[in-house]
Amino acid sequence: MVRSQTCQIPAPAVAALVRMEPLSTITAATGTPAAPTRSSLLGWLGVVAVMLGIFSIVTIEILPIGLLTSIGAGFAISDGMAGLMMTMPGFLAAISAPLVTVATARIDRRLMLSGFMALLALASFLAAVAPDYWLVLVSRVLVGITIGGFWSIAAGLAGRLVRAESVGRATAVIFSAVPLGSVLGVPVGTFIGDLAGWRAAFAVMGTLAAAVFAMLLAVVPAMPPVQVTRLSVLRGMFRSGNTRFALLLTFLVVLAHFGAYTYVTPFLEQVTHIGPGLITAFLLTYGVAGIVGNFAGGALVARRPHAAFGIAAGMIAGATLLQPVLGWSGIGAVGLLVVWGIAYGAVPVASQTWFAKSAPHAPEAASVLFTASFQATLSTGALVGGVILDRTSPSTVMALGGATAALVVLATWLHFAMRVPWPEAD
Repeated sequence: MVRSQTCQIPAPAVAALVRMEPLSTITAATGTPAAPTRSSLLGWLGVVAVMLGIFSIVTIEILPIGLLTSIGAGFAISDGMAGLMMTMPGFLAAISAPLVTVATARIDRRLMLSGFMALLALASFLAAVAPDYWLVLVSRVLVGITIGGFWSIAAGLAGRLVRAESVGRATAVIFSAVPLGSVLGVPVGTFIGDLAGWRAAFAVMGTLAAAVFAMLLAVVPAMPPVQVTRLSVLRGMFRSGNTRFALLLTFLVVLAHFGAYTYVTPFLEQVTHIGPGLITAFLLTYGVAGIVGNFAGGALVARRPHAAFGIAAGMIAGATLLQPVLGWSGIGAVGLLVVWGIAYGAVPVASQTWFAKSAPHAPEAASVLFTASFQATLSTGALVGGVILDRTSPSTVMALGGATAALVVLATWLHFAMRVPWPEAD
């Protein structure tokens, strides 16, 4: 988100989080484990359907990054104005995540998941045929609502689809969609855009979302809600010093990343002076590095959350600050993109884990707060970066992103030096 560019939890971190997940395994009426009664095959098909839904959401959310220049040219607008396509979904997701969690608490989760996926397909097809840019922005509003709604529901469903002994593996499968969508969405979208135009890229993703909609209806069982997360629980989390630090760190690092990465294509075109084919290859290389960073970060963050966050932020700071210096050459630009990709791959899992450790007694509320803060800051970063780009240059955007990431290193060290204790789970 997570997502939105949101909630990357690889296998090493999943087990700890699953043990803190009462919402997926406890019934509201009896307080006893809710064991799935369907066959194992159907349960795992449901897991795959939810995973594909998250993959579609993440990919469609960040699809414009590699297509900004062609979209801007198609509507005769600036790259910064085209960046609003990244800004709109995040702000709407930040608002819809807590509101949907509370407002739809009593509606069958299967119907909600299917409805949001249908909305995502509609948004993608609308963008593909939009004659005016304002209709594209309307489609991105629909994407934002889908991100906040689908994610807040899907995050804890593994325990309702497979048996208790398989919940850890199922959760890992569901969340594996996030790093894959995050790192493959931009290069795949750019590749399709180069072959058939940016509208074709949105049409392809709309077709995928429609297929996932049908799959959700076919293989996911009826799932009435098991527990209600109230606004009072979300408000209560702000009393925790660890939660406030999680918000600060997430704000700074996501602002730094998306303020710069949203406009990496204009940088590669104007500073590195490479063509569309090489840009696609560079972004794919970044994506592969991001997958490596996701799993490396997951292995480190469970043991040393401060180190994981600090190292990732330091690498982002170095990579973006050096882009204006070394990014004029293809070798320099792609080398720094590899470092950047590894670093950012660890960021969502580090942030999500920090939120989870801050509120082990309210995992769904922690997930909602993470999603909302991540998405709001993603949009803010894209908006600020676009304003700066239109008034200065891509190199300035990179430098300011690096300076912001450096602040994360300082904030992480401050939290470590203060020795703020983590709360214990029951």
